[in-house]
Amino acid sequence: MELKVLNKQGAETGRTVTLSKEIFAIEPNDHAIYLDVKQFLANQRQGTHKTKDRTEISRSTRKIFRQKGTGGARHGSLKSGIYVGGARIHGPRPRDYSFKLNKKLKQLARFSALSYKAQEQAILVVEDFEMATPKTSEFKSLLTALKVNGRNLFVTPSLNRNVYLSGRNIPGNTVMTAGDINTYEVLKAKNLIITESAIAKIQENN
Repeated sequence: MELKVLNKQGAETGRTVTLSKEIFAIEPNDHAIYLDVKQFLANQRQGTHKTKDRTEISRSTRKIFRQKGTGGARHGSLKSGIYVGGARIHGPRPRDYSFKLNKKLKQLARFSALSYKAQEQAILVVEDFEMATPKTSEFKSLLTALKVNGRNLFVTPSLNRNVYLSGRNIPGNTVMTAGDINTYEVLKAKNLIITESAIAKIQENN
């Protein structure tokens, strides 16, 4: 699959790049995508949620009323979860939500996501460029010239601080390096904007 390389003004440069069939044109595996996205979101969870159980509540330990003769159920403590101010019954406890997937499956999921974007013709290739200083308006002009809207994932070959700082303030826009792209971010984006060098980096590293 060949894509035309565009410049910062959105015009064709006359050059093209060939996308690898092994990365951008495979039969997508939806279950692999599901597992990879599930893992990504699970790994974002802090797992610090916690409520107090009966042993941690500070209340009187005296017996509320006598065991028999009241006509009601027996009760031995105000710490019980059925009372206002009592403990939480089966409440959340701190835990680690993360889990592991093997590298081959994660690679398959990533290739599947990239193949979906290629099928949707949602990939744009831009020639390499530099920004002298961080400037959001300049980055916004680039997106306008490329005629993209909605969520965009902009991929650079390596960390470019000025490009990153310029693009991060635009709502729905994400800037990542070729080595950091993942299934979740690829699928979340409506458009995938990749620089020439980043294309080579993706195909080289995978």
